[in-house]
Amino acid sequence: METRRRVACLLGGLSLWLLGGAAPAGGYAPAPQQNAAARAVLIINVRLFTGGPTLSPPSNVLVLGNAISRISRDPIALPTGAEGMTIDGGGRTLMPGLIDAHWHTMLVALTPAQLLGSDAGFANLVAGAQASAALMRGFTTIRDLGGPAFSLKRAIDSGLIAGPRIYPSGAMITITGGHGDFRQLTDLPRTPGAFTRMELLGGAIVADSPDEVRMRAREQLMQGASQVKLTAGGGVSSPFSPLDVSTFTEAELRGAVEAAENWGTYVTVHAYTPAAIQRAIAAGVKCIEHAHLMDEATARMMAARGIWLSTQPFLDDEDATPFPPGSFERGKQLEVIAGTDRVYQLARKYRLKLAFGTDILFAPNLAPRQTAQLPKLKRWFSASEILSQATAANGELLRLSGPRNPYPGKIGVIEQGAYADLLLVEGNPIDNIDLLDDPERNFRVIMKDGRIYKNTLTG
Repeated sequence: METRRRVACLLGGLSLWLLGGAAPAGGYAPAPQQNAAARAVLIINVRLFTGGPTLSPPSNVLVLGNAISRISRDPIALPTGAEGMTIDGGGRTLMPGLIDAHWHTMLVALTPAQLLGSDAGFANLVAGAQASAALMRGFTTIRDLGGPAFSLKRAIDSGLIAGPRIYPSGAMITITGGHGDFRQLTDLPRTPGAFTRMELLGGAIVADSPDEVRMRAREQLMQGASQVKLTAGGGVSSPFSPLDVSTFTEAELRGAVEAAENWGTYVTVHAYTPAAIQRAIAAGVKCIEHAHLMDEATARMMAARGIWLSTQPFLDDEDATPFPPGSFERGKQLEVIAGTDRVYQLARKYRLKLAFGTDILFAPNLAPRQTAQLPKLKRWFSASEILSQATAANGELLRLSGPRNPYPGKIGVIEQGAYADLLLVEGNPIDNIDLLDDPERNFRVIMKDGRIYKNTLTG
C-alpha cells in the first residue's frame, strides 16, 4: 500500500510538472482570508467612497490578510498578536481600487509588427513591466480582452511580479479577414491546419465554422479563460475589416456561447454596429464591447435583456491612437469617435448596465494615460457615477464569470469581507474627478490583496 501511495504521489507531481505547474483559473488566488494572526493594516481617519454622491464621515478600516475585516466610525485596535501597521489617512479619501474592464495586458505596448517579430519571452517581459505600471496607476484589477495573458496572470498571482488581478480571455476569436486577423494578402490562401504567428503567440485565432468556433472557445477555457471574447464586427486597427461588416454568423456565435455556458461563464463580443450587436444578443452573448455605432432600437434591446455595455470615451484628442494622416485606420477611428456621445446618451436614457474600460492598444505612449480616460466621462456622468463604473459596476460585471471567476471574493467595493484592494486619494475625487488624471501625485497609498505597493505617507 505504501508503494502504491508513493507511486500515486509521484504521478501527481509529474502531472503538475507536465502542465507547467498550471492550475485552474482560481488556483493562485484564494478567497479572502480574515485571520487575526495574519498581517494587519489599520487605516484610520479616512472618508470612504461607497458609491454615493457624498463621502462617509471619518472612518477607520481594518485589513486582515487580503480582506477587509472591519469598518467603523469608532476606534479600532489592531488584533493582539497580529503583525501590522497603522496608516493615518489624515481625512483623505479611501476608495476601492480601479478596475479596467477592457484592457490588453500583452498588446498595450507592442505594435502588431513588433509583437509578431518578437520572441514570446521579450513580449512577456514588456507586458510584465506594463502590468506593474498599471497597478501603480491604481488599477488593481483588469479584464483582459485578447492576448496570451495566462502566464503573466500566474506570475502576478504567485507574487513573482507586481500587477493587477487579471480576468483573462486568452486569444480573441475572429474570422478570416475579421478584426484581429493581422495577416497580409500575401499570406493567402491559407492552408488548412496551418497557423499564423499571431495564432501561435495566442493573441488571436481564426475560426470559420460553428464547430471550429466551439473548439477555439474550449481551448481558451482549458487554459483558464474567465470569459470568452469574439470579434463580431469590424474594427479600427485590423487591416481588412471594414467597420460595417458583421463577421460571425449567429450559429458560429452560438457555438462559443454554448461552450462558455457549459463552463458556467459567458461570451463578450467586439461590435460597433446595430446588426453585429443584435446578432450577438440573439446568439446569447451577455456583454457588448464598444457599440459606438448602435441605434436606439439596439439600446432598447440591450436594456430589455439586461445585456452589459462595456464601452470607452473615445475622443479626437491627445489620447487618440495615432494613425498616419489619411490612412484607412484613421478614417475608421474618426467614425467610431463620432459615435461616442451617442452611445453614452443611449446608455443613460435606457439605464444600461454600463462598464468602464480603456482599450488602449499597441500604444505604449498612451498607457500612462489610463486613469485620464475617467475624467472624460464627466460630460455625461457625475463624479460618483464615474467612480462607480470603474469600481462596483465593473466588479459586478466580473462576477458573470461564475465558477470560472479566478478571484471569488467581492471586488470593487469597501465592505466587510471584500478583497482589500484600496486607494488612498489626496483630496476628494467626488468634488474633483480630475484628481485621477495624476495618479502618481494623488494616489498616496495603493493596496492590492491586502499588500501595500505604494505608500508616500511614511518614510
